[in-house]
Amino acid sequence: ALETLKMFEKKDSRVKSAAATNLSFLYYLGNELEQATNYADLAVNSDRYNPAALTNKGNTVFANGDCEKAAEFYKEALRNDSLCTEALYNLGLAYKKLNRIDEALDCFLKLHAILPNSAQVLYQLASIYQIMEDPNQAIEWLLQLIMVVPTDPHVLSKLGNLYDTEGDKSQAFHYYCESYRYFPSNIEVIEWLGAYYID
Repeated sequence: ALETLKMFEKKDSRVKSAAATNLSFLYYLGNELEQATNYADLAVNSDRYNPAALTNKGNTVFANGDCEKAAEFYKEALRNDSLCTEALYNLGLAYKKLNRIDEALDCFLKLHAILPNSAQVLYQLASIYQIMEDPNQAIEWLLQLIMVVPTDPHVLSKLGNLYDTEGDKSQAFHYYCESYRYFPSNIEVIEWLGAYYID
């Protein structure tokens, strides 16, 4: 794939930008950040209005720890294509990392309107409400999430933990048991169930 894409580097700017965008993404997946950054720069310089190129550039900046600058690239990608879900999702993550929780929530709520059954979006919404210390809303989003991924032991144990925190032992027991059924090696779940049976 890398060799094929490199053949397009010398073409016109749109083709070069598309090839560089894909090369950047492949290097990013391979955790070769320097190469990913070089191709992200080439993609953006070849076509400043390419939302995928701007998103990749944001990703490389984010991976290097500059969340503020990454957010700027994601916002620019969204100005060029308001339906660029990758940019919107990553902007939400950048805001979450920057502790700008209300803005992160806004991003993920917009994404939920576009992708109502996205497990990742539902999880992020639950996570944000947990950060905002609103366990009831977090539970609501996790209940929606288990309708999409009913066998995810991590989500089920998270639900158990939230119900336990809220003092609802029977619901906590139910979700911890479900989590244990799908992944019987989680020590925290085993400890909770053991303590529950002792009580």
